[in-house]
Amino acid sequence: MSGGVDSAVAAARAVDAGHDVVGVHLALSSAPGALRTGSRGCCSREDAGDAQRAADVLGIPFYVWDFAERFREDVIDDFVAAYAAGETPNPCLRCNEKIKFAAVAERAFALGFDAVATGHYARLKGGVLRRAVDADKDQSYVLGVLTGAQLGRAMFPVGDTPKPQIREEAASRGLALADKPDSHDICFIPTGDTRAFLGARIGVRPGALVDAESGAELGRHDGVHGFTVGQRKGLGLERPASDGRPRYVTGIDPDTGTVSVGGAEQLDVWSISAREPRWTGAAPEGRFECVVQVRAHGGLARAEAEADGDAIRIDLSEPLTGVARGQAAVLYQPDPAGDIVLGSGTISAAAPAAVHR
Repeated sequence: MSGGVDSAVAAARAVDAGHDVVGVHLALSSAPGALRTGSRGCCSREDAGDAQRAADVLGIPFYVWDFAERFREDVIDDFVAAYAAGETPNPCLRCNEKIKFAAVAERAFALGFDAVATGHYARLKGGVLRRAVDADKDQSYVLGVLTGAQLGRAMFPVGDTPKPQIREEAASRGLALADKPDSHDICFIPTGDTRAFLGARIGVRPGALVDAESGAELGRHDGVHGFTVGQRKGLGLERPASDGRPRYVTGIDPDTGTVSVGGAEQLDVWSISAREPRWTGAAPEGRFECVVQVRAHGGLARAEAEADGDAIRIDLSEPLTGVARGQAAVLYQPDPAGDIVLGSGTISAAAPAAVHR
C-alpha cells in the first residue's frame, strides 16, 4: 500500500474477494522524515500515514517493511550507473522487477502469503498480462519486465476499472485519500530535477556537443548524464542550426563524452536490438509479429521480432523517434486487441532508416 488511492482500492477489493489481506507499505528512503512536495515523490512518512489510515478503514493488519538498502542498490544505483553509461533507464521497471515482485514477494511467500497485490493499472488472468481498461493509466509497460513465474503470484485488482471510478469507489468506502493527487516524476527525486540529482552523484565529466553530420564542435557540456536521445531543451547551445530548425540529441558516446545533435529526421529508427529478454511465458520461436512500445506513454509501432538467446532483434514497419539505449522495448501481441504482453528487453542499439534500407 503506497498511500495512494489505487493501492487502497486494490486492498479493499482483495478483502471483498474473501482473501486474507495484510497491508504492507515499503520504506524505500534512507531519509524517511522527508515529506512529499505536492504530488512529487512517494513512499514518504506522509504516505505511510495515509496507507495506515486506509488499512484501518478496511480493518486489515498493516506493516511497514524497510527495503531502503535493497532499493538503493537495485534501483537508485542502477539508475545512476545507466545514465553515466549514456543510457536512459526506467526506474519503475527496475523497482517492479527487483523490489515489488522479487524482494517483497520473497519475504511475503516466506511468511506464508500466496500473492502480492498492487494498485497497478493492468489486467491479469490465467497468467496472461494485458493492458488496463483505462488506456491513459495503463501500466502494463512497466510490468513487462516480469516473468511468468512472478505474474503467477501477482494480483492487479484495479486494472479493469477507469481511474475516475476508482476515486468514486474510494470515496464511497470512506477512504480519505479518494482525492489525493497522483504522484509523478521519479519517486526518489521529489524535486523533479533529475540532472541535479545525477550530477551530485556522478560529478563533472566534460565533453563536446557536436553536429551529427559534420562532426563540428558546437559547445561543451558537464556530462552525458544530462542528456537523452530525442532531447530538445537544455542543450546549452548558443546559436541555432544553420537552417533555423530545432536541434535534438541524436546520439551519446559515454566513452568519449560526445553528445551528437541534429535535425528531427535523424531521430527515425527502423530496427532495435534489445538485451536481457524477459518473457511472460515461453520465449517465442522464429520471427513473430508484434507491437513494440519503447516508452511508458507512447512510442508504439507494429514490428516483426526474433529472439536469439540473450538478445531480441526488432524490425519496425514504421519508424519510431527518440529511441534511447537503456529504455525498455515491451512487446505485445498484435491481434486481436493488441493488449497482451509477450515480454520485454532493454534497448542496446537502434538503427536509422539508412541502415534499415
